[in-house]
Amino acid sequence: MKTIAIIDDDIHIGNMIEELLKAEGYATLRAYSGTEALYLLSHEHPDLVLLDLMLPGLSGEEVLPKIQGVPVIVVSAKADVTDKVGLLMSGAADYITKPFDTAELLARIAVQLRKQTAVEDKTTLVSGDLRLNTVSHEVTVQGSAVRLTRTEYAILKRLMQSAGQVVSKSVILDTIFEDTPDCTENSLKQHVSNLRKKLRDAGGRDYVEAVWGIGFKVI
Repeated sequence: MKTIAIIDDDIHIGNMIEELLKAEGYATLRAYSGTEALYLLSHEHPDLVLLDLMLPGLSGEEVLPKIQGVPVIVVSAKADVTDKVGLLMSGAADYITKPFDTAELLARIAVQLRKQTAVEDKTTLVSGDLRLNTVSHEVTVQGSAVRLTRTEYAILKRLMQSAGQVVSKSVILDTIFEDTPDCTENSLKQHVSNLRKKLRDAGGRDYVEAVWGIGFKVI
């Protein structure tokens, strides 16, 4: 289920949008000011943000540049072309003017989510319920984030690039050496052991298998 954050201080409009989105099967998050929006986004990771400009505290124009890695559709009564161009150049994915047609809003949301999915398909490595994002470096098991060290992440990334296949120790070391020079042939086994434990604790099963005398593979 995709999650959409609604950032609007107008309770009536926010409620209307929330009901519309829930009827379409989306989950929602709410914030009523610019400051509250930044706090919300520091703890939650929605798939898309609907951002009003006329917010108490920090304005939408001030909030927009601080939102990273999430498509933002500006929803505002400001209809001036200069405003629209400026906001699109500042990072907004789209702009819709109030009052708006609900069908148009839903269509614009669907377009942005499709684009986001296409990007994720190129940047996300997947093996069963194990996912690794090569841009954000986020690793999740069954949807829950797993905190890895830099070396553990590099090892897992290399293994997931050849999911189901055995990757030799020498190949792992050669691949990750530039980013993690601290990982040596002697320490590799311990790094993998720590990685396996973290994934096992998160998912309740083994995700990395040791193949005796050769190397490791993601299963």
